[in-house]
Formats: sequence, C-alpha cells, structure tokens
Amino acid sequence: MAVSVPAPVLDNPLSKPGPARLRDSHGRVIHDLRVSITDRCNYKCVYCRTGEVGAQYPELAIPEYLRLIRLFVDLGITKVRLTGGEPLLRHGLLDLIRELSQLRTSTGQRLDIALTTNGHLLDSLAAPLRQAGLDRVTVSMDAVEEPVFERITRVPGSYSAVLAGIRAARAAGLLPVKINCVLLRGFNDDQIESFAHFARREDVIVRFIEFMPLEEGRLWTPEIVVPLREIVERIGRVLPLLELPPNDPGETARRYSFADGKGEIGIIAPVTQAFCGACSRVRLTSDGKIRTCLFSQVEHDLYGHMRAGASDEELQQYIVRTINQKEARHHIGEPGFLKPSRSMVHIGG
Repeated sequence: MAVSVPAPVLDNPLSKPGPARLRDSHGRVIHDLRVSITDRCNYKCVYCRTGEVGAQYPELAIPEYLRLIRLFVDLGITKVRLTGGEPLLRHGLLDLIRELSQLRTSTGQRLDIALTTNGHLLDSLAAPLRQAGLDRVTVSMDAVEEPVFERITRVPGSYSAVLAGIRAARAAGLLPVKINCVLLRGFNDDQIESFAHFARREDVIVRFIEFMPLEEGRLWTPEIVVPLREIVERIGRVLPLLELPPNDPGETARRYSFADGKGEIGIIAPVTQAFCGACSRVRLTSDGKIRTCLFSQVEHDLYGHMRAGASDEELQQYIVRTINQKEARHHIGEPGFLKPSRSMVHIGG
C-alpha cells in the first residue's frame, strides 16, 4: 500500500547500527509512547464530557496493540503509558501488560510501563496489575472534597471508590502514585491548598494541570486557566515549597518539594509555560492512529497500513516518516488556533 508522506529530512534510524532512536525534524528524541486502549469511560467529568457522547472509535484487539507497540519499542521507545478513556474497562488489559513486561528496549533494558486511570476500579485491580508487570499508576482526581468530586464526575460514590483505589495502588507497590488534577477557575481551584495537604497525608505526588482546550464542548477560555505561578504562590503561603530539578529533560511537570522534605507536588503548565521544545511523546489512539501532538490536526493511520498487509519493516518506516512530521509546538491561545478533531477522552492522555 503506497504511503503518500514526505521523506524524512533526517537519517532513517532503521538504517543505523545499534539501538535505534526516533528523532523528529526538530531534533527531539521520541522515547515516550502513550497508547489509548479504549475511548470508553465510566465517568462523565464535566470539563471533559458533555455527558451525551460515549465511545466514538473502534478498539483494536489486544494482539494488534501489542504488535504496534513492539514496532515502536524496537525503534527506541523506552516508556509506554496505557490510557483511555478508562483503560481499566478494557478486557485483556492484564494480558497486554504481561506481554509488554517481557519486552526489552533497544538498549536491552526493561520497558517502563505505566497507566493512567480515573481509579474507580483500581481497588480490586491494583495488585493484579502489579503482578502482571505494571510499574506505576497515575490517578485522575480533580477534588479532595467528596461533594465537589462527585459534582465533577457525575457518578455517585466515585470519591470513596477512587480513594480506596489510590490506597490499594500504594499497598501494591505501584509507586510513586501520582494524582493528576485539572484545575478550572471558579470550579475546583478552591481545592489547591487541600490537595497540598492530601499529597502529604496520602504519600502521593499531586500534579496540577492547566486546563487545555480538549473538552467535548466549548468550555475553554483563557480566563478559566489557573496558571503555574498562582498555584505555587497559593500553596507556598500554606506550605513553603522548594523547586526540584527535573527527572529528565523531557519531563512535563515542574517539580516542587515541601520545605520540610515531606512530600512533592508537580505542575504541568502547557498553556502558560509550554514545554513543546523538549517534547518526547507520541500517541497511538484506540483505533490505531498516530497523533504526533495532542493538538494535531492530522492523524496517521498506522493500523490501516497494518490491516492492509504491511510488513513490520514497512510499518516502522511509516512510523519514522510520521515522527519526522511532528509539530514544533502547539498554538493554544493564538489567533487562528483550532481545537483538535478529537477531545481528550477520544485521543488518550
């Protein structure tokens, strides 16, 4: 099947001896693959879902995801994060993780396997996930007060279920447990200081995320964004903070420890302090499309080529050409900015 995409301007890593590395035309090494295994979700978070739209895209079979992920790993991917939708809804998840845990990176190291979840089903699955080979988990949690939390999720009993899941993940050794909180001004920004105390009390890393225009509706405006500087100042008035160095150059979160050394928070600020220049990520949607940026206007149908009978080598060449087209940056807040064709729940976090 012919592939009508431009030839890469950089050398093809398939032609090089030794460990292959994916590098885009801006010189960024791509080593982090995010794979959505479903766009179904059992929550209807008001900043994400309209409440009227469920799954929109088909899911691949687990062996098909595994084949595609292997291709990326052979090209230099060292970290795979499974996402959704809600990945814990996906039948065959444990089998997928077991198979992934047997993969080795192009340098011979064990593949780093993580998962992002809303945590509702995590209580009973944390131990099996760890036994299957999952390294750690990130839980999406947008409030620490039960009434506020359940107003966001629109699911009764969700707060107690998620709290139990977080504690089960810690007990199972899925460490460090990270909590992602998307902040919206006038909606849940009154939870900031409480989350700082929650991080210390529950021994988790809380990461605040600036609200991005990825919702199903048209809720986003610049005024709703709670910027990094404000978050740091507000927490600092309650619990003094010290900024920490990044764990690696492509890390998205700015890290802070509490001054007494007990606990850590992070802030992901794609709107006010974009980190595109160090981006190391690429995404694979639940229906097998490559997205080189959350805000891409174009998708690349990797699964379509596989279904048409492309060999592993041909698929890898397609991946290399696609990565070469990765955007330099997003354009949030700029004149002419266009939201992506899919919302976050249908792209994968």
